[in-house]
Order: sequence, then structure tokens, then C-alpha cells
Amino acid sequence: MPTLPTWSGASSFDYTGSVKHGTKIRYGNNGAFSVTMTALQYTTLLNYFRRRTVEIGTSRTQPPRGSLGEWLQANVTRTAIASYVGPILIAEGFAARDGSTRIRFR
Repeated sequence: MPTLPTWSGASSFDYTGSVKHGTKIRYGNNGAFSVTMTALQYTTLLNYFRRRTVEIGTSRTQPPRGSLGEWLQANVTRTAIASYVGPILIAEGFAARDGSTRIRFR
């Protein structure tokens, strides 16, 4: 089970699975909370953001328009998960960090 830092680096989370097969992301104290993202959701996300650079959008209440966070809240869960999904996409080679607030998709 990989453990990664959140986007800000202030804490960490772990996950099982992969972008290609879907993930279960565990976060909070001792993984008290979890969210599942399916392989189809990742595929749809990657197709939507292909070759684009966008804001990560980690705000829990108002992610920037057009950001990864806004897309995730509209298409996966109202819970703010961009802080976890961004690092997973980078760790698995689907995106790269572009400064402190932007993510560049391959």
C-alpha cells in the first residue's frame, strides 16, 4: 500500500490499487476515512485533462473553475480529494507538478 504526501505536504495518505485499475484512498488519522475512485473515473479524468495544465484546486469549498478539484467534486465525490488524486497521478506517471498550485497532464 503506497503512502504519499498530500499536495501541500502537510500530511500523508495511503491507497490501494492503481490509476489503471481504480483506487481506494485512505486518509485522516490512521486512515479513518476513505474514498474509492474507479478505473473508469480515472480514464474519464485523464481524457478530459489530456495535455492540459490546470490548477490543482484543493479548496474544500471553492475549488477554482476548471481545476482538477472542481472536476472531482462534480464527477466523483463532493469530498475534496484533489490533495490525494494529484499526487497519485504524479506518482504513477500520468501528470507532473507545475509549481505549487498547478498540475500538468501528459
